[in-house]
Amino acid sequence: MEIAKNETLQHIKALTEFHGAPGFEQDLRAYIKKEMEPYADEFIYNRMGGFYAVKKSKKENAKKVMVAAHMDEVGFMITDITSNGMLHFTNLGGVAADIWQGQRLKVKTRQQEIITGVVASIPKHFRTGNEGQPQIKDLMLDIGSDSADEVRARGVEIGDSIVPDTSLIQLSEHRFAGKAWDNRYGCLLAIEILKLFKDKELDVDLYVGANVQEEVGLRGARAAAEQIDPDVAFVVDCSPANDMKGVQQLSGKLGAGTLIRIKDGTMILKPAFRDYLLEQAQQHDINTQYYISPGGTDGGEIHKANIGIPTAVIGVCARYIHSSDSVFDIRDYYSARALLEASILGLDDETIAHLQYS
Repeated sequence: MEIAKNETLQHIKALTEFHGAPGFEQDLRAYIKKEMEPYADEFIYNRMGGFYAVKKSKKENAKKVMVAAHMDEVGFMITDITSNGMLHFTNLGGVAADIWQGQRLKVKTRQQEIITGVVASIPKHFRTGNEGQPQIKDLMLDIGSDSADEVRARGVEIGDSIVPDTSLIQLSEHRFAGKAWDNRYGCLLAIEILKLFKDKELDVDLYVGANVQEEVGLRGARAAAEQIDPDVAFVVDCSPANDMKGVQQLSGKLGAGTLIRIKDGTMILKPAFRDYLLEQAQQHDINTQYYISPGGTDGGEIHKANIGIPTAVIGVCARYIHSSDSVFDIRDYYSARALLEASILGLDDETIAHLQYS
């Protein structure tokens, strides 16, 4: 089955513009599930909040393959409402503290309303030169209210979540800017890989879904991995690119293809799995690039679950992630999608055993 480019772009716009901070993924989960329903035999859920669509094989005792995205994006949570109507907040996920002043952020209330504000900054006119590095705890969001009572009358409360107020835009033929490509990329791929397999009989039972709270310490992945107990797992996640001044060793280059993540702070890719991915890429003429990261992905938890699960990350890179905007190349997404499709179709019992015990 082919997927039209405009359909992919519509999904990207919807997914990246969702409000889905860690622990607040409910609306995003509903959207992804709705898009998956025509292609799923059933859904399974865990108590952390993650869910997986299941496509069953007609083969008896079929091996289980897991494709894991995560739904959450870096964001914030309101911690205080001042007497003059300003909002203090704490971060949900890893963010730099010095990039938020003057930015527009949006609050999601418990009544599901979205309220946009601007992070306070001191104009140059009033600066003394002694301000120092800003800290998240010192920042304030201005939503245009005069008092705490007015803030609460608008439905805003301590504990509500905040994310950047950023719309998707196209920068050039292949490049786009938007928030939360980490990891709405993975959510998109989860939706589209199921659609690509709609009319295909697989030799494996396929579990495709998304975890919660990855950005605050890979918290949702273990529950999903232990529930499914897959024989093989693929993690689909977005990583930071550091190519603004040219190629910087193995730190990702936009437009160079999907990432073969050979090492990060939470997992080392098994050589057998590395070679399998490279073989699939060569056979299907898919652009790939090696990648190393000090950070991690849900693979860090999945590969350790139960008695061990051979796990690989099929990723893309984007510039400026974990900020109010990221820049990505759509060609990298297509390379990742092609590699995931080929890698799932290439699995049989012998290959899976090799990935498990080599």
